[in-house]
Amino acid sequence: MGSPPMLDAAFARWLAERAGQALVEVRAELGYADPGALRAAGDKVSHDLLRTELARWRPADAVLSEEDEGARLAWAAGVDGAVPRLSAERVWIVDPLDGTREFAEEGRADWAVHVALWARRASQEHGLVGGAVALPAQHRVLGTDFPPAYPPLTAEAASAGSGRPILLAASRSRPPAFLEDLAEALGARLVPMGSAGAKIAAVIAGDVDAYVHAGGQYEWDSAAPVAVAMATGLHASRIDGSALRYNEADPRLPDLVVCRKDLAVPLLAALRQHGG
Repeated sequence: MGSPPMLDAAFARWLAERAGQALVEVRAELGYADPGALRAAGDKVSHDLLRTELARWRPADAVLSEEDEGARLAWAAGVDGAVPRLSAERVWIVDPLDGTREFAEEGRADWAVHVALWARRASQEHGLVGGAVALPAQHRVLGTDFPPAYPPLTAEAASAGSGRPILLAASRSRPPAFLEDLAEALGARLVPMGSAGAKIAAVIAGDVDAYVHAGGQYEWDSAAPVAVAMATGLHASRIDGSALRYNEADPRLPDLVVCRKDLAVPLLAALRQHGG
């Protein structure tokens, strides 16, 4: 395939797209008869590809990947392996397969590959300077090199006087307990989806207006889609309105809000009342 692009944002897109294609091939080769085996194979193939290409083309940079052994627990146990990442100038934060459950279900397209770059000298608090989200089964890649135009409008939203409710992307498997109360307060409708990357991509595309999550996520779940969302001009923060921060000693980042900027103030206000 030759050398990848030199610029980091374009490289992130190239890398996410390559990993996504590899996952499509794994799906085609193994089929869906054994979902557990398919999930394991997908995780490994994508992780190995990302790690190999990053070692080859960005050897001086550190990497935080969901599939690195012990990634979730290294910080708690004081494992020395976390130190190079915390002292590095640049860290690639990757999720080789976001939405493994959906990946192993035939016909589902709401799974993704995340590739983000954090830099110590970044101008914004979150530290993200580039990123890409590949949605292989949807045949698209969203990246900070060519962020979609803001604000996105669906045909329904653009129609005069549509009066449609606010659409909130929600986890299929573990939505926050407060989400139904939040939706009722906002006059919103919940739209269940798979991976975090797919949900934030839906906000970026204008298919939904917001994504709210609390509990059970790590930096790799949101870094790349948040980088693209913010490059697009969307709002992204913790549910209390504080800044998202990446490459922390503790990689848990359990809650976030991504939404249209015009919705941020009322949504955060409603979260203060109904955010658990």
